Amino acid sequence: MLISVFGLAEVANAQQPTVFGGRSQYRTWSIGVNGGISMANTAFGPGGTLLHNKVNDPWDHKVREFYGISARKQFSSWFGLQANVQRGSVIGHNKEPRVGQNFQSSVARFDYAASLDGVFQLATIDFLRRENSVNFYANLGLGYYEYNTTQYSSNDASGSAVVTNGKTEHKDCDIYVPVGFGFKFKLSDRVALNVGHNMYLTLGNDLYGPPGTSHNNRFSTFYGGLEFSLGSSSKPDLTWHNPVAMLYDELKDESLRNELEALKQRVSTLEGTVDLLNRDEDGDGVSDCYDKCPGTPAGTVVDGSGCPINFPEPVIIKEEAVVSYSNIQFEFDSSVLKTESYSILDKLSSELRSSGASVTLEGHASAEGTEAYNMQLSKDRANSVKTYLVNSGVAANKVNTVGYGEERPIASNATEEGRVLNRRVEIKR
Repeated sequence: MLISVFGLAEVANAQQPTVFGGRSQYRTWSIGVNGGISMANTAFGPGGTLLHNKVNDPWDHKVREFYGISARKQFSSWFGLQANVQRGSVIGHNKEPRVGQNFQSSVARFDYAASLDGVFQLATIDFLRRENSVNFYANLGLGYYEYNTTQYSSNDASGSAVVTNGKTEHKDCDIYVPVGFGFKFKLSDRVALNVGHNMYLTLGNDLYGPPGTSHNNRFSTFYGGLEFSLGSSSKPDLTWHNPVAMLYDELKDESLRNELEALKQRVSTLEGTVDLLNRDEDGDGVSDCYDKCPGTPAGTVVDGSGCPINFPEPVIIKEEAVVSYSNIQFEFDSSVLKTESYSILDKLSSELRSSGASVTLEGHASAEGTEAYNMQLSKDRANSVKTYLVNSGVAANKVNTVGYGEERPIASNATEEGRVLNRRVEIKR
């Protein structure tokens, strides 16, 4: 069970570089163009509302043009900063002047309006896909604009006249707060369509409307536009990154699925090794792989090697000569010993030091790579085992090494399971 847990942890670590690799693996810059209409009202508050009445909102909702360009830096799958530069105009028209009010209409033309907005992607409709095709977003920012306003008036104090016979002009600048929402549709890997609505809350009261208006002017726009992703074509766009859907990579990414299958096979092999190490056929409390006297009758008192106490020494030596050891396994393209091999080699070292016997280490490799490379790799694996034994006290002249490369497989090299078994060192007494 412990090995299974470690195996699952390795799977997670293997996926991490692809799934959670940071902003560097994505395109994060984009530019856009947009255009639409403006109205001298907003969805709430004084200064013109979409839900209006004659008393609180006397404006006739005429529309004008509004257009601009933008540049955005995406910092995560849900947040980015966008710089906007816009131009256009807003018209305020008093459809029913009250008695004593001679103001008729005004046209505000923007020399420019520039803002910096935070863009929040609030939902992804295709949430089970790695890359979405529709996003919903909201924006909030702060801006500065310069404008020229022309106001037209009537001299008819009754408020019934509609003919304009006077006008005034003024130029000014002010600060505004853009608030809005919209939808983004992915048209291709590089191009997206944006459709949205913005409300502009100004801090002044002379953008349009009668002179001396007590409340700040507001206006809104409805727009559509195209956004173009910048950067390397080898990287996906962070705008469409969906962290939740990335958990389903095994369903889509073939390379990760193959890696997962390889790790599952390794876990299965390790579990099989544990089962082998724990096997005790005669029930004497000594694992079969360490039991020098297998088949001990039930109830027999045995020593640490599984042999009966006071067992004749010659028989012990004879049994010792036929002891076999599990192969020492290695990772792909590696001659580094695994920690699970240490217990086998410690036992072998103890026996060689006590008996003075010699051992031959035969190195082998799977069939990946060239024959010459695999021959050298098999020798390196055998020498790695020898180094361990010598460092533990075994005389170097008692340990012989030989490499066979890929010449002597014990399983098929056509499957990963077979190749795992072929990456080994065999211990011959």
